Amino acid sequence: MINPVFPRERLEDARALIASSIHRTPLLHSRALSDRVGAPVFLKCENLQKTGAFKVRGALHRLLRLSDEARERGVATVSAGNHAQAVAWAASAAGIKSLVVMPEKASPMKVTASREYGAEVVLHGDARAAFSRVLELADERGMTFVHPFDDEEVVAGHASCGLEIVEDLPDVASVVVPVGGGGLCSGISVAIAATRPDVAVWGVEPEGAPGMHRSLAAGRALHLDSVDTIADGLGAPMAGVLNHAILKEQGRSVVIVSDTEIVEALRLLLERTKLLVEPAGAAGLAALLTGKIPVRPDAPVVVVLSGGNVDLTQLGRLLIGAD
Repeated sequence: MINPVFPRERLEDARALIASSIHRTPLLHSRALSDRVGAPVFLKCENLQKTGAFKVRGALHRLLRLSDEARERGVATVSAGNHAQAVAWAASAAGIKSLVVMPEKASPMKVTASREYGAEVVLHGDARAAFSRVLELADERGMTFVHPFDDEEVVAGHASCGLEIVEDLPDVASVVVPVGGGGLCSGISVAIAATRPDVAVWGVEPEGAPGMHRSLAAGRALHLDSVDTIADGLGAPMAGVLNHAILKEQGRSVVIVSDTEIVEALRLLLERTKLLVEPAGAAGLAALLTGKIPVRPDAPVVVVLSGGNVDLTQLGRLLIGAD
């Protein structure tokens, strides 16, 4: 059923607005992964997107919809890294000043990249504390808060990824999407609902940050007391209210994977496909490899590799530890 808030016309308008500034990322078939999983496996390579992750789709669309007055005041956001880089890049491209609050333990690589893209970066506490701090700073400075996932314009921008998938693989049967707050998964879900409602959309979360999984079980968007996962890109301290509502109606389910399973998937992607992803980007494949998502031999499945911004020092530790 088409989501009344996100009719196809709105999604197509969003895609058209950002299309000239982002990459239409490749959809690649992997024979090696297909043999492992027991179904045709295709990889949607958002690790090759501008700024290294899907986040630029939603961030850019949100900023391009701002009023002139809001652009003049600037924008503020919170992120463990990928959304921070996306907002910083999009703001600089649009001539807008940006402020990003990141957890104190955020990846140094992502912190540096956010600054190099032009953002003022403030490091503060853990993920929950960073959320509180950015709201304080945005209010003090009169800046527009750009939510990393719980925002209609962000979701509409992310829907462009889903539109590309169904166009590039018309016989797709299911799409597997990593979930943090739920922005990408809900965006792909509304795109699928508007174009191919027969396609199943599955979300995947790490066991150390199961916000959406718990929210769907509880029937409402929940906050987590803490997060503990190597997949910092999936470490949102809450599920988005809008995102939860979309996935409750239109997603198939959200399954859980362990950090160990994520690392094994990351390793396999590097070895067999030569694609470098961060832990968050490998979560979807981890769910397939461990049989947590049903597949059929004749039903193509798309795994979204949501990001590739992995710190090389961390990567070495992860791969050595996986031996």
